[in-house]
Amino acid sequence: MAGTRSTANKAKIARRVVEVLEFFDEDHPEATVMDIVRRYDRPQSSTSELLSSLVELGLLHKDPFARSYRPTVRAALLGATAQHGAVRDGRLTQLLDRLVAQTGLPVLLVTRTGLDAQIVTARQGSAARLRRAGSWRGGMREPLTQNAAGMLLLSTIDKGKCETALRRLNAEAEDGAKFMPAEMLRKIAEFGREGLALDRAGYGTRETMVAALLPGPDEDAPLAACIVMDKPDQHEALAQCLRDAVHSLLVDPRVDNVETLATAA
Repeated sequence: MAGTRSTANKAKIARRVVEVLEFFDEDHPEATVMDIVRRYDRPQSSTSELLSSLVELGLLHKDPFARSYRPTVRAALLGATAQHGAVRDGRLTQLLDRLVAQTGLPVLLVTRTGLDAQIVTARQGSAARLRRAGSWRGGMREPLTQNAAGMLLLSTIDKGKCETALRRLNAEAEDGAKFMPAEMLRKIAEFGREGLALDRAGYGTRETMVAALLPGPDEDAPLAACIVMDKPDQHEALAQCLRDAVHSLLVDPRVDNVETLATAA
């Protein structure tokens, strides 16, 4: 019994660490203890202790005058060198920033986590109506059939496994979210052929998104770049933006022509 409580406590701490790091984004570059407490409804004392621990680990910097925290470079680069080229060399981040600059709309990076579509990171954009409509944040997740990105990510697994996943998703879905499996399979196959999907944005909103698969070596954790639409006639222009962005990831900067120093090991 004591071992079970200890395991549960460790899992809770790990979740809270991730929550803290996911709090920071373009709208929240810094945070106070109370910012974290209000967002996640956590106790103030334990939150303060957690932030102090993250400062000691070099993952957060504390401003002693403003009493605020911000993530460090160590936090930003943690695990980056183990990723494939587009993540490691920053092209993926540049792609997201480019899409926001081009469109002014919310841009999401979504992956498949189990049978959920999980937001890896999000840029809110500057479109006033969409900023009022919803806030997309890293870590948010919902069933793969609930948004365009999830359906596109389902297209990356073979038909047999996809059918099995759809049966389970339909069985677990609430009444208002159930679907016709044959129609859903047809839609997923169509999205897969195009490499693009136009459908609902999900995550608690009634908006629409355009999503595109990104090239990458990890078949178990595919990625989709998504733009949330502000107007119904935008989809062709936004689809082209995504195609151009995908092409930019295929341009692999190499170091073949770097001159090696004579004293290099």
